[in-house]
Amino acid sequence: MSTVSTTGTATVPTAAALALGDDALILSHRLGEWAGHAPVLEEEVALANIALDLLGQARVLLSMAGDEDELAFLREERAFRNLQLVEQPNGDFAHTIARQLYFSLYQQGLFEALAAGEGPFAPLAAKAVKETAYHRDHAEQWTLRLGDGTEESARRMRAGLASLWKFTGEMFLPVEGTEVDYAALEQRWLSELGAVLDRAGLELPEGPRTGAWAAGAGRQGLHTEPFGRMLAEMQHLHRSHPGASW
Repeated sequence: MSTVSTTGTATVPTAAALALGDDALILSHRLGEWAGHAPVLEEEVALANIALDLLGQARVLLSMAGDEDELAFLREERAFRNLQLVEQPNGDFAHTIARQLYFSLYQQGLFEALAAGEGPFAPLAAKAVKETAYHRDHAEQWTLRLGDGTEESARRMRAGLASLWKFTGEMFLPVEGTEVDYAALEQRWLSELGAVLDRAGLELPEGPRTGAWAAGAGRQGLHTEPFGRMLAEMQHLHRSHPGASW
């Protein structure tokens, strides 16, 4: 396991810092794509705030592994280690909420587990659990509103949940360098997700929970087709003006 010194005495598992940092970075960018397109002004603010929270997490985590700007803007597609779930396009608003519900439930449980330990990620996780609780609450409230709303809103919410279901299994493959019981984390996730969906009048989707490639592909640097287009857009300005500052 490769490590990088952060304080001169402590070391950080680089692979884990990249994996968790890339999750936050890529989902932050996806949520930022809603700027100017959210259904109501209040959601412009809410989604932007969640995106900024995730960007803050990404900056801390990526700085543990190296230069945050170089890692964000100069790496090639195969060097990113994010989950395939977070790179999926926004789709309609219900699709975005489904993605956010899946990820925020996972991230809250993960950060609570990391915060309870003594590893290098504990300080970040302890600060971020409050953010993840808000992210989860936002996703839950919209799931309830859409699932228990009109026939059309419920249909769209079911469609979003179903289309993203195949990407959820990857979340619970252990990330090297994180001392977390991923089997227990998965059981908690399934239980809490099931409770939310039951309240919303929805059901857990059926089918396998593995991605378009083999499970764990995102962590291995294998990504889905939309990721390449998103990455080109995200990195365009930095690559077009190397060394520029504002």
